[in-house]
Amino acid sequence: MPAEQPTILATSGGLRSGRRTFVEFNKLIHFALDLSGVDGRTPRLCHVGTAGGDQRHMNANMAEAGKVAGVDVSILNLFTMPPTDDLEDYVLSHDVVWVGGGSVANLLAVWEVHGLGAVFRKAWEAGVVLSGVSAGSICWHTGGATDSFGPDLRIVTNGLGFLPYGNGVHYDSEEQRRPKIHDAVAAGVLPTTYCTDDGVGLLYRGTELVEAVTERQGSGAYVVVREDSSATAQEEKLDTRLL
Repeated sequence: MPAEQPTILATSGGLRSGRRTFVEFNKLIHFALDLSGVDGRTPRLCHVGTAGGDQRHMNANMAEAGKVAGVDVSILNLFTMPPTDDLEDYVLSHDVVWVGGGSVANLLAVWEVHGLGAVFRKAWEAGVVLSGVSAGSICWHTGGATDSFGPDLRIVTNGLGFLPYGNGVHYDSEEQRRPKIHDAVAAGVLPTTYCTDDGVGLLYRGTELVEAVTERQGSGAYVVVREDSSATAQEEKLDTRLL
């Protein structure tokens, strides 16, 4: 059973250290699975690790975390080749797509080569929940701040654009993030931009932000808008629901 509407959960979290495994699914991933509406069978999650270079150890960690959580995890590697000639059928056979963190600039370039943007749009419109962390959050928006090019953050503006906003991640844990987003919004390089502290997710139905949720007490979400008259960025903290 697909989600009732096109659904994206864009996050700065989702995983935690495991008790007997390296990682476990945290509340944000479980929330993404709940949003898919699966009932009466094992949920199917597609892990996409392009931003991290399709690291085999992370694939194994995600598969192990899925086993602990009772979730059927499949891996969509693009290095050295995709797992199938029919990526659309492959992606649409899942309930949730979870995109891992890393280099969003490299992710977008590789996805373009393989035509994955169009595939993910079809999946989104069909009710597959699109989700992910960091690079896996920025990618669904028009762009955001990234360390893809080095330790000094740069702005990317070639995101898939399913969501017509900018996106800021790790807002409370990396000191360059907030000023970089503010500068980009003030300059008109990024549109209105939604941002998340670590542990926080943004739930969109269609292109509307429905709510911010958190798996970590005290973490928040924010919206940064341009004040045209002064050409400055204004930030507002959003209500955030604890999962």
